[in-house]
Order: sequence, then structure tokens, then C-alpha cells
Amino acid sequence: MSGTLIVLVALIAAGCVLALAVGIRALVIPSRTAGDRIAEVTGRERASLITASPTMDKVSLQLGRIAAPASEGERNLLRQRLIQGGFRSRTNLERFLITRTMCALLPPFLGLGLLSEMSLPATLLMVLTTTAAGYYLPGQVLEWRVRQRQMALLRPLPDALDLLVCCVESGLGLDAAFRRVAEEMEPAAPELSYELQQVNHEIAAGVPRHDALRRLDTRTGLREMTALVGVLVQADRFGTSVAKALRIHADLVRKKRMLGAEERAARISPKLTVVMILFILPSLVLVLIGPAIINIARNLWPTLTGIGG
Repeated sequence: MSGTLIVLVALIAAGCVLALAVGIRALVIPSRTAGDRIAEVTGRERASLITASPTMDKVSLQLGRIAAPASEGERNLLRQRLIQGGFRSRTNLERFLITRTMCALLPPFLGLGLLSEMSLPATLLMVLTTTAAGYYLPGQVLEWRVRQRQMALLRPLPDALDLLVCCVESGLGLDAAFRRVAEEMEPAAPELSYELQQVNHEIAAGVPRHDALRRLDTRTGLREMTALVGVLVQADRFGTSVAKALRIHADLVRKKRMLGAEERAARISPKLTVVMILFILPSLVLVLIGPAIINIARNLWPTLTGIGG
């Protein structure tokens, strides 16, 4: 290996070691106390960790800025996706950016044992490929986590709406109905129950109801939840019947879920056609034509060989 390549490898290795140390501190944090965990739940900054090692915090901040989006709008969008994925800490964006930086720097470090056996162009190609894959991997994992959580929220939503209609029609207020539905749905749908409880906690803390409902829409990112929030806000603003609006919306959500199931069922036929063409049809052709090929090989081929001779 040339001197330039050795220096490049040494710099990459040093950066990977530093990123690994900072990432372990940021993600594992063995010195966490009960107060730190309470601070994470309540959303407050962990003053003990910030004042414990300001140098490491500055290094973590600089590493996070390497993979940070350019504009403030992109950062807010990324922070919103993290919240929709279930990462509620106030430092979720910084942790995600540090993780992305680590994933971009660690794969080249892990592949250092193979670099000595490869040429310089192949080495650079491997470094660039692994760095790009590690950079985009956390984003793909985050999108998968958001989809899984949205499915967990959407699946029990029609049943929760029916139960909410029953509670409102029985005489409960909207806040009490939310609390009762959250308690009843907790064993079967913990994600949805947690979101409804969060709305109740915010209202109890003094947040206006329409703001708490808007935050529910932001935390979930579901179109069905957006429509539900719109129905509740309009019913509260114009004084219309909340129970009637919820019943109509519950019917629409249930019909939409049924249409989605029918659409997925209709996609099965084209998918099975592709599978049959690729796997079943060659086997069927082999079973049908195989005996004829064997008869030709036994009877006709020796005759043709004799004529040719």
C-alpha cells in the first residue's frame, strides 16, 4: 500500500474510533440515573449529563452536524418523523444524527482488514459504497419503524371510534370518553391507548383541546387521524353533535379499511400469476413434455444417428 493510502486509512480508523466512543456514550450512557430517566419521560434536559463532560458533548454535537440536514425545515421534518416513529426524547434528533454518522464511518473501519488485499480504485469504491449504505440505513430503519407504528395505530382505530361513540352517547364528555377508551383499549392496542392518554394529559396540563388534538395528528401522521381531529375540532367549534359526527366518521373509516382489504385481495391474482409463470409453469411443462423427450431419445435418436453415419 502506498503512503497516501496508509494515511487515508489511518485517518478513517481514527475517526471511526472517535465516533464509536461518542456513540457508545450517547446511546448506552452507563451513568444514567433514575432522574435521567424521569427527565427523558418529562422531556426536560438532563443537566447532570450536560455538565458532566462538556468536551464530549461538544464532540457529539460536531459529529451530529456532519450528517445534519442543511435547512431548518428538513430538520423539523426529520424530528417529526422521529416522533412518529415513537422516539419522544428531546434529544432524539441529535442521537439520530450521531447514529447516522457512526453507521457511515464504522463500515469502512470494519473492512480495514480487506483493504490491504485490494487495489486503490477497489478500496475507494468499497469505502464510498459502505459509507453511503451506512448513511442511508438509519433513515430506512426509521421509515420502517414509522410504518409499523402507523399500522399498529390504524388497525384498532375503527373499534376505538365505535367505543368512543358509545361513551359519548351514554353521556360522558369528550375528555372523559377519551380517558375511558384509552383504559379499555390498553390491553389490545397499547400504542393507540398511549396516544389518547397523552391527549388527556395535555388537556389536564392546560393545553387547549384543539391544540392537543392537533398534536395527536402530528404524532401519528395518519390521514385517518387527521380526519378525526378535523371532525372533533369542527364539532367543538360549531357546537354540533359530537356523537353523530363520530359515528359517521367511524363508518367511513371502517368502509375505507374494508376497501383497502379488498384492494389487497385483488392484488393477489397478478402476484400469483407471476409466481406460476416463474415456478409452476416450468415444472408443468417438464412433466408434460418429459415423457415425449425420453421416447425421442430412446427410439428416434439412435435411428437419426444411424442415418447420419
